[in-house]
Amino acid sequence: MKKVLIVFGTRPEAIKMAPLVKRLNSKKSIWDIKVCVTAQHRQMLDQVLELFEIEPDYDLDIMKDGQDLYDITSSVLLGMKRVLEDFKPDIILVHGDTTTTSATSLAAFYQKIKIGHVEAGLRTNNLYNPWPEEANRQITGVLATYHFAPTTTSKNNLLKENKNQKNIIVTGNTVIDALFLALNKIKSNKELEEKILQNIETQFNSQFSILHSQFILVTGHRRENFGKGFLDICAALKEIALKNPNIDIIYPVHLNPNVQKPVFELLSDIDNIYLIKPLQYEEFVYMMDRSYFIITDSGGVQEEAPSLGKPVLVMRETTERPEAVEANTVKLVGTNREKIVNEAQKLIDNKEYYNSMSKANNPYGDGKASERIVEFLELKIDNGELRIER
Repeated sequence: MKKVLIVFGTRPEAIKMAPLVKRLNSKKSIWDIKVCVTAQHRQMLDQVLELFEIEPDYDLDIMKDGQDLYDITSSVLLGMKRVLEDFKPDIILVHGDTTTTSATSLAAFYQKIKIGHVEAGLRTNNLYNPWPEEANRQITGVLATYHFAPTTTSKNNLLKENKNQKNIIVTGNTVIDALFLALNKIKSNKELEEKILQNIETQFNSQFSILHSQFILVTGHRRENFGKGFLDICAALKEIALKNPNIDIIYPVHLNPNVQKPVFELLSDIDNIYLIKPLQYEEFVYMMDRSYFIITDSGGVQEEAPSLGKPVLVMRETTERPEAVEANTVKLVGTNREKIVNEAQKLIDNKEYYNSMSKANNPYGDGKASERIVEFLELKIDNGELRIER
């Protein structure tokens, strides 16, 4: 048996790694699997663990008030040292572009443990946009042995960086695996669906009905948008709401004070804008599925929404997911007030334009990414490659 440690720390990571945990746990004759969470996000992470019924074997529990990137990096690095010395894995699987991912990869490198990077090869090639995610993913890419690229574009990025082609595989994105798992769970369980609907609508004090409203779903949390970016985003949302009184805007507001302050100061008095608490993952999936379209600065939503036929306006200047732009499932609007308003209005007024985005093919996979990752690793075992080097 090979010992594999799966490490993640934020809600998006947990969502995207949960299907891989499930897949590996279904093959316990081959894998001795343990899960380590850093809890870079605590409350939001725990919601996903509960949904996918994952109980971590190690919990670094690093989250504290006012933590910055120095705090997260040093806490993960030192915490992972103890975990690696205890478990002694043959391989560590990390995801994407968080500080948990880059710090864990460094800790693994210090002990000469192989690293498998899920969602590898995404690039903007601008270290400061998105920040710090672009640097995190490039650091991890340098240290990783195996690269699980979601698309051919991502694979080509890795090849340009002289990564070994035999250690790269195009898998699709595990977030689509997770989306299908969650949707199947909701749609096959009427009691769960009713509970989700009730939990969401309690936040609206009977002012809003998900089933009888046309609404735009909004998310926003990126560091590079803090300050003027969020002021412009709020101005755009206000203008959209006032121009379209028959359409509601639902905004689950991120807990970061840099997000909460401008959003509540500028949008709390608009009748058809509803500012609610962050949603649990299954609730957010339900809201995406019910929405008319989505305005976001999230990376994962760019991948999930096209599977549901939802156009996406991305409030970022650059994206490491150009496939969605090329496929016409998303539009980059940055934080430019005029551009956000104009593109949203086109989706509202022009049905043909809406259909051109909502019916475009999703370039991010078929829900079998985790299966491909595990098969690839098992092939490496058969070839005698997956062995510890220290």
